[in-house]
Amino acid sequence: MSAPRPLRIVLPGGNGQVGNILARHFHAQGHVVTVLARKAYAAPWRVAVWDGVTLGEWTRQLEGSDVVVNLAGRNVNCRYTPAHRREIMDSRVISTRILGEAIGQLSAPPRVWLNSSTATIYRHAFDRPMDETTGEIGGNEPDAPQSWRFSIQVATAWEEAFFAASTPNTRKVALRSSVILSPDRGGIFDVLLRLVRFGLGGASGSGKQFVSWIHDADFAGAVDFLVQRGELSGAVNVASPKPLPNAQFMRELRKAWGARIGLPATEWMLEVGAIFMRTETELVLKSRRVVPGLLLAGGYNFQFPEWPAAARDLVQRWRDGVQSSGN
Repeated sequence: MSAPRPLRIVLPGGNGQVGNILARHFHAQGHVVTVLARKAYAAPWRVAVWDGVTLGEWTRQLEGSDVVVNLAGRNVNCRYTPAHRREIMDSRVISTRILGEAIGQLSAPPRVWLNSSTATIYRHAFDRPMDETTGEIGGNEPDAPQSWRFSIQVATAWEEAFFAASTPNTRKVALRSSVILSPDRGGIFDVLLRLVRFGLGGASGSGKQFVSWIHDADFAGAVDFLVQRGELSGAVNVASPKPLPNAQFMRELRKAWGARIGLPATEWMLEVGAIFMRTETELVLKSRRVVPGLLLAGGYNFQFPEWPAAARDLVQRWRDGVQSSGN
């Protein structure tokens, strides 16, 4: 019996941390990977240049491809100034629209288009989990700051642009991803672990807000699963089935590292720190209690469904990476 042919996979905006997770994963499986980036760079896979705004030569990379996973979008880890808000919104909506236009004109379009979205689209939730069927879209919570509504507006406009694209021969899935954790330097896990290493990894604010997360192996595995399962389309939550309160999340991370203490950070401390770090407290204070209803119902088997084991694995891989690099 012959082996299945390699897939042609295109990753627009795939030069960031999440893109590297998927590019490494697909490349290791023997698939033909092409990253669309704004600048050329050296990589083990093909890199083509696009601007994410206009049609051009880059559209030839899509012709005859099997899978497109759009990851384009400005980093949200910044202060939400008017200029940054515009960049965050436009980088997502415009790139999605131009991809839809390109795919709609192809003679041999990809059979599946997965587009980034975010689990932040759901409301600030302590009371119950949010799945794809019963989850409530946020934006009007009485106990959430007005400034948090921007993230909901971005997520909603992003998905509207995606599902409005006329691509009748291409199945579409919006990836409502939670925080994706990998040991890569400069990533979210690296930042959290740095706090723990310096004795600052206590609860943030009340510590009661839920953290929705996913291990990088399960993020890649879930994308594989969604590519293969032709019956799944629409918005899909890509998150661990076991979100947990921030205080417990940080306690398990300290335990995985071997830290005895972790100083907590009050809300006012976080507000001050966010100004100096040029970021927003929403990233740590919003309660995201998101669960992967469709993945579980479809039979996806999580490698790391619970945080303690995931934290131990990520810590060990982080340590291995430091040792191998000689730092």
